[in-house]
Amino acid sequence: MTNEISGVKTGPLVLGLTGSIGMGKSTVAQMFEELGIPVFDADAEVRRMQGPGGKLLAEIESAFPGTTGPTGVDRDALGLKVFSDRDAMARLEGIVHPAVRDSRMQFLADNADAPLIVFDVPLLYETGGEQHVDRVVVVSAPAEVQRARVLARPAMTEEKLAGILDLQLPDAAKRARADYLIDTGLELTETRKAVEELVDRLREERGPALQGD
Repeated sequence: MTNEISGVKTGPLVLGLTGSIGMGKSTVAQMFEELGIPVFDADAEVRRMQGPGGKLLAEIESAFPGTTGPTGVDRDALGLKVFSDRDAMARLEGIVHPAVRDSRMQFLADNADAPLIVFDVPLLYETGGEQHVDRVVVVSAPAEVQRARVLARPAMTEEKLAGILDLQLPDAAKRARADYLIDTGLELTETRKAVEELVDRLREERGPALQGD
């Protein structure tokens, strides 16, 4: 947030954290949290809203009949309807994204006194979310590492992976637009060091305000 009179940034510095499937974004988000940085996890918020009694169940069931039940959204059933259908995915996003945006704004309000916060958003660029953050951190790894990670997941197939990647901005494009890159194709200690160095760099850049002094 920028003060309209002074032009000086006020409130938290907001980092958008993103990366394609299998790039290790959740691991990096946890590293930020371990450094005491508040992290808004968009995926976790979606799971909550799509879980038992979730606020989005009725609307999703109406748009995609047979995809919800007592335990919430049947992610496999919903995935079959949307992953390879851009129009269906757009309908789902029209339901989910406004609700996530509201939750994100509440998170920002709840952490208004924090010097630095992270918005963990998988489809940040795809949804224009970079407009709502100050800087973007892209998490990336070599394509062969990404592929091996994703195909190791339960019920994942080559076809499903191809459908997911087709709906995401290519990794190269994300890296080209990033303010900062975190490489997760390295040893975990190296990735953690990169996150720590980024936080230290931002603290130095913004001075006492970011350090909470």
